[in-house]
Amino acid sequence: MDPREATLALLAARSEDATVCPSEVARAVAGEAGAWREAMPDVHAAVDALVDEGAVQLSWKGRPLAMRAGPYRIARASK
Repeated sequence: MDPREATLALLAARSEDATVCPSEVARAVAGEAGAWREAMPDVHAAVDALVDEGAVQLSWKGRPLAMRAGPYRIARASK
C-alpha cells in the first residue's frame, strides 16, 4: 500500500474526529517487513500533498498546524 492510500484508509477506519500518527502510516506501508522508519520520508511527502489538497489537516497536542513541522498527528479535513 502506498502512503497516501494508507493514510486515508487508517483515517477511514476510525471515528471522524480521530487522528493517526505518521508512524502508524509508515508501519502500514512497511507491512511485515518492519522497515517503517525507511518509509517515513514517503509518508511525509504524501501527507504534505494531502494537506495541500485539503484532504487532511495536521495538529499537535490538540493545536492545529498549518504545515508539517516536528511531531504531528493527521486528521480528516474539516468540512
